[in-house]
Amino acid sequence: MRLINPTGGLPIFLAAALRRPGVVGAVAPSSHSLGQVLATVVPTRGEPTVVELGPGTGTVSRAIEQRLPSEGVHYGIEIDDAMADHLERTRPRMRVLRGDVAQLRAILGRDDVSRADAVVSGLPWSLFSADRQAELLTQIRRFLAPGAGFSTFAYRHTTPLFSAQRFREMLHTHFDEVVETRTVWRNVPPAFVYICHKPLTRANDA
Repeated sequence: MRLINPTGGLPIFLAAALRRPGVVGAVAPSSHSLGQVLATVVPTRGEPTVVELGPGTGTVSRAIEQRLPSEGVHYGIEIDDAMADHLERTRPRMRVLRGDVAQLRAILGRDDVSRADAVVSGLPWSLFSADRQAELLTQIRRFLAPGAGFSTFAYRHTTPLFSAQRFREMLHTHFDEVVETRTVWRNVPPAFVYICHKPLTRANDA
């Protein structure tokens, strides 16, 4: 059984993992099977704006674009230059924006984007401190349009860890609706997806 879908970007991914061990938190690119689950928050009608955080080599990007209507717009925010170069070559429909997602609003502001109809994350949350996790989730929550969804994934074997439980609790402090999908076994390592809706507003949200 083939576990991962070859994308031609594996050497680039491994090089990035060695170059940025604190940014790339996986041993292999996400599988297309996982990407299909992550992409379920992408609207299939209208002219949606979809923002992908940490697209890497573009496996999840392909699943997003398979759902995205022809009039939709797909932005990918990638911090690693080599992977951004790869995305520009292999995913011409994506508008690749380079930078740290911690500057989400500023990066998307370059293209006058103020709201997203879906945000799909490939970020390695387990590598981030609690403060950085909270900062990023706050920005994502504020950026989502009414009715928009946010998806991200976690590895099944990490669920008993304190950091994983803390992140799950943090999602519930930012979203009223958080659903965990079944395990995607056709991924290395096996993973599941958090599907989040109904962002909870805060007094200081702008």
